[in-house]
Amino acid sequence: METLTGGITNVNYKVNVGDQPYVVRIPGEDSGRLGIDRPREHACHAAAHQAGVAPEAVAFFEDTGILVTRFIPGTEVPADEMHQPSMLRRVAEAVRRYHMGPAFPGTFSAFQTVRDYLAWSAPRGAPLPERFDWMLAQANRLEFALGPPDPPRPCHNDLLRANFIADGDRVWIIDWEYAAMGDLFFDLGNFAVHHQLTDEEETVLLQAYFGHATPTTVARLKLMKIISDLREAMWAMVQVTVSHLDYDFVGYGRKHFDRYEAQLRDPGVPAWLEESR
Repeated sequence: METLTGGITNVNYKVNVGDQPYVVRIPGEDSGRLGIDRPREHACHAAAHQAGVAPEAVAFFEDTGILVTRFIPGTEVPADEMHQPSMLRRVAEAVRRYHMGPAFPGTFSAFQTVRDYLAWSAPRGAPLPERFDWMLAQANRLEFALGPPDPPRPCHNDLLRANFIADGDRVWIIDWEYAAMGDLFFDLGNFAVHHQLTDEEETVLLQAYFGHATPTTVARLKLMKIISDLREAMWAMVQVTVSHLDYDFVGYGRKHFDRYEAQLRDPGVPAWLEESR
């Protein structure tokens, strides 16, 4: 058995059964406070596997939330490679494949997630920024401009680099903990902000996904990038109150609060708010 590093919610092991390698995921303590529903995750993972983007889930133990999947003998995509047009096109194809695949159970809204995380973390002393009321008011502006997804699509909602595995010419996506029906632009914006794509790289991503990049698709991606950072910061605030992992969740949250505020100062925000409507 080999411990797999990189996760900051769960503990993961690589286990060989005969000559077949598997990944055994042990849920983090109180991870349900993060909005993770383990049976829903398992169902979404199975649907994503059916769409051809997730490794097969071979066992799920509902009473403990332990999930066993086939081990993908690939590598994490290097940070610089994620910025290459060829990789952006591969990512767009993989994301579009599950967006157009079997429906997922449940629904996801980054805005509601922020409110849920706040309701849990604030009474328990999470170190929120002094300007948090202002930050929340700005999130309400974004939510009003974007409106509900039309139509909702199966979404992953956590497209950071650690959740991509390159296996030859194929890109696999793992860790479907936050998956549900949602807004496809949140997936695109979440990916873009996690990887700090340039404007030109975001255009490549949108063109690969839609076949073109319009002012509206650019605006919706840009606004979802902003709320993605607030959701990530509030995720860290919950982790501060529940996690026993040796990780600087306060610093992680501060980084994303700072990025959220910096993005709100972008001079393009008024135009994106108008165009997204």
